[in-house]
Formats: sequence, C-alpha cells, structure tokens
Amino acid sequence: MTGAGMADTGVALRLTDVVKEYTGGVFALRGVSIDLRRGEQVAVVGPSGSGKTTMLTILGTLERPTAGGVFVAGHDAVKATDRELAGVRAHEIGFVFQGFHLQEVMTALDNVATGMLYTGAPAHERREAAKIALDRVGLGHRLTHRPGELSGGERQRVAIARALIKGPSIVLADEPTGNLDSKSGAGVLDLLHGLAAEGATLGLITHDSNVAESFPRRIQMRDGEIVADERQ
Repeated sequence: MTGAGMADTGVALRLTDVVKEYTGGVFALRGVSIDLRRGEQVAVVGPSGSGKTTMLTILGTLERPTAGGVFVAGHDAVKATDRELAGVRAHEIGFVFQGFHLQEVMTALDNVATGMLYTGAPAHERREAAKIALDRVGLGHRLTHRPGELSGGERQRVAIARALIKGPSIVLADEPTGNLDSKSGAGVLDLLHGLAAEGATLGLITHDSNVAESFPRRIQMRDGEIVADERQ
C-alpha cells in the first residue's frame, strides 16, 4: 500500500506530526516531523526518555503512532494492515539492536539465516545467503560457532549480517555499540557506514556524542521533540 505522502521518491522514511501517547497520558513523541532520504546516514541522539527509541520503533513499523503520518519505503504505515507491515519489515528493513538478540542454541550461520525467515525463500537459499553475509562482515571462519563462543564485537557483527542478508533498503540500529569496547564499536560503525555507502538508508540512535559525530546528519531529541537537526 503506497501513500501520497511519499510522492517524493527520494524519501525513504517520513514522519509527519507524529504523536505517541501511552497509558496514563505519557507522551513519548510530541508532534515529530522528519524526512530521511534514500541513502542518508542519520544519528539520533538524546538522553534516556527523550523519545528516540520510540521514534525508531515507529519508523520500523514495530509500533503505530497515536496520531500523525508515517511513510516507510513508499508505504503508508498508518493505513497499512499488520500483514502489509510485516511484509515491509521482511523485505525492506534490517534491524540491529544493542542486545544482539541471537539464539544461543543456534550457530552463527543459522542465526543469520533467520533474517530471511519471513521472505519466503527456501532454507538452502537462506543458508547460502547467510554464508555470504557472514563473509562480508569478516566472520566467514565462524559459521559453526554459537554466540557463547564469540566475542561481543563478533556477536554484533553476526547481528549486522542478519540485518543485511536480505539486502534491506533501510537499516535501523538501536545503540548498536552500547555493549562493546571502543575498538569493537568502531568496527561495527564502519560496517554500518559501509552499508549506507552502498545505498541503504541508515538511522541509528545513540546517547554517545562521539558515535553521532561520525554521521553527516545528527538529530537531537529531548522530551519527545526534535530540538536540533544538524548537517555537516
């Protein structure tokens, strides 16, 4: 389902006057409007409770807004059904989280292959794509290792491989370096910037100003509102 709000084909993600209210009158977002263009690299910074994670989950169609417009990869995410949004996530969006979210009983190969689980691809294609993705992030020699046998940086690279296995047009990352040492974190950022250089739109949230400084565009949030939007 496409929407008129995405008539500009250069826009990958758009929020228009988005409000998110939770039970008890708690507002996580207060009239947020933003465009992320295709291939753009954007860091969203702000303290805990500023609304940045809520904005990312709405951009990723994991939550719906209380009010306002949301357009993702040409789809009207407010009018779309849950089934249609699941299709958008399966084909267009790759997620990278701080906590890795890997299955401990599965090998790196099988963890990455789950990134294509809802695309309809057969198992042998998913596993072959997983091999390619792991090789791309420098873990071609770790295919049979389980998460407990990998370092924190390696686990995050497995998570990135899982996100990129389907060739998403949009990559959304939530504090992806938060659990890593500085060297591992820098390697993860290099991988994410590389994805964007190949054409994917990258949206990353962080509380670390040093991480944000590596992005050409930085959005600062406070109390559910955008208070600054800077470009290098």
